Amino acid sequence: MIGASVNKKFIKDLWAVFSIFYILMLIVIAIFAYQIAPDSTSNANQMHLSIHSKPPGFKVLMLHTENATNNQKSFFLGEVNSSDEIPIQEYKLQSNGVEIQPYGSPSDYYEFIEASKFQSPLSEDSFKKQNLKEKIFLLGTDKYGRDLLSRLIIGSRISISIGFIAVLISLLIGLVLGALGGFFGGYLDKGIVWLINVFWSIPTLLMVIAITLALGRGFWQVFIAVGLTMWVEVARVVRGQVLSLKEKTFIKAAQTLGYGKIRIIWYHILPLLIPPLIVISAANFASAILIESGLSFLGIGVQPPEPSWGGMVKDHFRYLLLGKPYLTLLPGLAIMSLVLALMTLGNSLRDILDVKH
Repeated sequence: MIGASVNKKFIKDLWAVFSIFYILMLIVIAIFAYQIAPDSTSNANQMHLSIHSKPPGFKVLMLHTENATNNQKSFFLGEVNSSDEIPIQEYKLQSNGVEIQPYGSPSDYYEFIEASKFQSPLSEDSFKKQNLKEKIFLLGTDKYGRDLLSRLIIGSRISISIGFIAVLISLLIGLVLGALGGFFGGYLDKGIVWLINVFWSIPTLLMVIAITLALGRGFWQVFIAVGLTMWVEVARVVRGQVLSLKEKTFIKAAQTLGYGKIRIIWYHILPLLIPPLIVISAANFASAILIESGLSFLGIGVQPPEPSWGGMVKDHFRYLLLGKPYLTLLPGLAIMSLVLALMTLGNSLRDILDVKH
């Protein structure tokens, strides 16, 4: 009955429904990023400096030549090696090769590419079909000439992943310390409270920076650093809830029946902590995304060429004054929309799971 009541409340809350669908959509996009992104190379790092900072909807003719190494595709890592792409304006087909005019070059400048660089015979029809393609950059290109849409899609993996891992680490540490301190009390509780106060007194971003510098810059280091700083709120809430619950009649009855303390915590107390933990986890998920974005903006988060929304803002924030604000605004909006969805969902769940409502 309780579950049915919660489901009805959730369905009636349109903002909660919209938020959960948006979050699930981003999770699906993150999982299938390389199948969705127009640039499926590893980290969407295909650079074309001649077409850097182009506006959304930009089109260019791409010439594909064979790479010396074989293409290797991975579902989660993209193409390890790809054919070479060259943005061109014009070309002249010859018997022993092709003369091309690279994009942005003077009208009288041509480069020659030998026929051995192409798989198909150099006939007009086969050459057009196999080696020429008009490429559309739906959201334009960044300052290195990379596809901005692909970078945004693959960058979603960082934000989604760091949210899950940070929340998991914070729950594991916070649950254990909070439950032990609240239930057993005494010197153990005093020690845990002292530890919580120490971590609470240090600004989160400074602590994350310190841990990141100690562990080194990189993908997993950032995840661990963020997770190790977010357990304090979980431990504080769990401790308070356990202190209240352990005085309840049903807990006293379980102790009278001779149940072990660990069993009482695991089977009788922790299940009652799920609603507040869901709300805290949603807030921590959003906070982890903001912290990672801040670290990437400072240059000590996820390192290039891995795409990160915060790193993309850092790379292009000067373009706000150069007439191309979308290069900064698009990743900024991606961060804002995901954080807003998580906070909206957390607030809705808090009201829905509150038995007083």
